[in-house]
Parts: sequence; C-alpha cells; structure tokens
Amino acid sequence: MQPQMTRVSMDALKDLPTPVRRRVDAADVWVPEGYEVEPVVAGLSFPCALCFDEDGTLFFAEGGSTWPTRPYMTPRIWRMAPGRAPEVFAVEDLGGPRGMAVRGGYLYVSLKGGYNMRVTRHDLRTRERIVLVDGIPSGGWHEPGGPIFGPHDGMMYFGQGSVGLQGVVVPEGFTVDLAKHPHAHDVPGQDVTLTGNTVWARDPRLPFPYYAETGPFQPFGTPVTRGQVVKGELKCNSAVWRSRPDGSELELLAWGIRNPFGLAFGEDGHLYATDNDFEEKGERSIGEDPDRIWRIKNARVPPGEVKEPEWFGYPDLCGDGLPVWHDLHRPIRGKAAEPFLENPPPWAGPAVFLFPPHTALGKLTFSRSDAFGFRGHAFVCQFGTYAPLNTNREAALGRGFQVVRCDIAAGAGEPFLRNRAPGPASGTPGSGGIERPVDCAFSPDGKSLYVLDFGNNTANRSYVVAYAHTGVIWRVTRR
Repeated sequence: MQPQMTRVSMDALKDLPTPVRRRVDAADVWVPEGYEVEPVVAGLSFPCALCFDEDGTLFFAEGGSTWPTRPYMTPRIWRMAPGRAPEVFAVEDLGGPRGMAVRGGYLYVSLKGGYNMRVTRHDLRTRERIVLVDGIPSGGWHEPGGPIFGPHDGMMYFGQGSVGLQGVVVPEGFTVDLAKHPHAHDVPGQDVTLTGNTVWARDPRLPFPYYAETGPFQPFGTPVTRGQVVKGELKCNSAVWRSRPDGSELELLAWGIRNPFGLAFGEDGHLYATDNDFEEKGERSIGEDPDRIWRIKNARVPPGEVKEPEWFGYPDLCGDGLPVWHDLHRPIRGKAAEPFLENPPPWAGPAVFLFPPHTALGKLTFSRSDAFGFRGHAFVCQFGTYAPLNTNREAALGRGFQVVRCDIAAGAGEPFLRNRAPGPASGTPGSGGIERPVDCAFSPDGKSLYVLDFGNNTANRSYVVAYAHTGVIWRVTRR
C-alpha cells in the first residue's frame, strides 16, 4: 500500500488515533525565552535521521525493524521540499537508515542491517542507489554514525558502534541481537593481546541451565586464552573512518568508541563524536560510566597520512578514563568487570564533555548562525535513559529526554528543549510534549533548529518496547 502523509491543523494533533501518543502539543514543551517550538511532522515510525539539502528540502528517515525490540516496519526515506507535502523518496531493503547527508546532488545514507553496516548513495534526480562502503562488522546493539562531510577536505566521515553491549557478546542482547546474529562479534582496530578473562553467561540457545563461556572479540560461546592475540583490522567496529565521497581510500581514524552515533564538525574545524556509557547489569556490569563527547584529533591529519588510529577506551575504560573495574565504577547489581586487554593502546582522551550516566546521547549539531544565536555551541540530543533496564539507580530514571546546549570550549551546558514536566511525554498523563530526541539539524539559512523525536520507547526491568507512528519532527525558531 502506498504510504500517505497529510497536512493537518494543530488542533488535530491533540486527538491522535495512536493510543500510546494521543496528543502532540508544543504548549507542553519548554524552550528558552525568545524562542518558540512547533511540530512539523507527526506519525513517523522509529525515525532515526534527518538532514537538509541546500535548497531547504528536508529529508528524514524511518529506521524500520532494525531498532531493538520494535515491530516490523518498513525502513523509509522521506523527502519534503519547501511548501510541499512529504513524499517517500526511497524504501530501504539493505537495512535501517541511521544517518544521512546531502552533497552534490546525492543523498548519502548509513544503514544498519544483517552482519554488516553499509554506506549507500542515492542520486536525487534518478533515485539510483549504489553501495559505497560495505563489510563493516555490525549485527549487535550499537549504531552507525554519520555520514557527514568534512568542511575542510570534502571527505566523507562515518562510524560504527560495538557489537557487544559490555565489551563481550552476552545474552542481554538475545532478544534483538544474539538470536538474529549468533556469529556477530567485535573486531579491534589494532592488534590486541588478551588477558584471558572471559564471561560465563546463560546460553539462551539451549534449555536451562546450560552456560557458555565467551571472550572479547569472539562470537558468543567462544572462550579465549591469556596471551591470545586478536589482529586489528581496517574494517573493525566501535570506530570512525573517512573516505573519499565514492567510498574509496578508506582510512581508520579512531576506535574504542562504544557507540559513535553522533558525528559533527564544529566551527573550530574539529570532529566531535557522541558516545554512550556502559550499562550496569548482567555478567560484566559497570556502574556510573558518564556519557561523553570525544574530539577525534586524527580528523585534522591530512587524508592518507594517519599513522595510528586513536583509541578511546572500549572495552576496558570508562568515559572518565578510569578502568571499568575501578572502585568508582563498581556496580550495585550484576557481576563486576575484569580487564580484557593486556596491552591497551594509549588512551586518546580525555573527553571534551561529560554528561551524567544514562542520559543516552543521540546526535549533535553546531549553530553557525547569529540569527539563531549561540553560534559555535553544540546542540546535543539526549535520547533518555533505559533505566530501570540498564541500571537500577533511582537518580537515572529521569535523565535525558531533552536537547542540551553545550559550550564545549567553556565546559558548560544547559537544557535547551525539554518538557515542562520532567521525563518523556508518556511519563506524564495527558502531555503532548517530546518523547526521545534522537537527531537535530539546522535549516540551511541557520534560523531554525529541527529536532527529530523518536517517539514512544518505554523500558522496564526486562526489556524495551518501541511504538510505531509516534515519531515527531519539531522546529525551534528564534522570535
């Protein structure tokens, strides 16, 4: 059936047919004095990415069934030209779109699906799609980042998060990962020697009470030994690369970034990557790991001249640079972590910005406009916690669910868009506010900030559930 999207009045958004999101109402959303917010598009299913063409055409993507524990929905890319209704530009069959950028008449898309992450290119005129980059190991929890283009070199930058949730493939991911991709595992970006530590976990593939032993950088159920060397590969994961726009001359810039979902260049010319904390649960449990933003220094090195990729800590360091087995990161539930790497590379930190654990950073963008204000500041989506699933600390229950404005140079940040009542709209009966900000982008004239709201995605102690047709695009404009 051909999908439909229809312009409606604001009043119509206050009585929606979606039971888990009955209202969309900007009156329930707070932005600073001098700014106003309004919904632009509603009814999206698991949206993950948005971007603009130079002429103001807005592209936004629905992630499809590759987002954890969601029902099957079709991954779609929408196009909405100024003054026109949205249209389906493409239906993806390779995976779920996670990031997009427009350049030179083409739409570049990162895709999560199967055992590999891909970057594709769509001709905006003919809609022809070709695969530019393939074979990046994926199939686990974390996401592709980018693509974006370097303002200084025109190169394409993109990332891919880890397969394992905690540095090793364990059954926490069974419902979404292990069952679908039993052979998936992390791959290092440099040669590493292992300590021989492993994790014992219930084997969900067999009747209880069978257990399996698994080591880092191995498929589930594969142990390792002390002194075992795992070879680093160009196509690893928990990593950030760059290439020419056609995908050639692939170059590894960094690895050890657990989930580089958000990539953006600042006005200072540096490449920044958001990253998410370890979780406090299960067989390798890690407490109070902060969310963070990294600066990828190798992005300033001329293309083709990176001598050694930077390492940012995964799977053995937290965002503050402390080992995952440090007393400050000892969990209050689950089995404490042990070291995996006998010879870790030099740490490329510290992070340029730390956030409280479990704010769950999404993507980020930088203001480049005096008309909007806060020029040079980063606007960072905080998707919002999965507590009590990923930690049982009460303080984490309300973290995230907002867009934060960060002055990275000054080390200061504050909320820029959030609900008037704390937490997601679904946490306040009758609220029509935001649920989970996942991506944001400025319009080409720099006057408006568009925020992509993933929609209703609730968590309990055992699992998370995402609901279709609850995603929204919000627009923030300075009066």
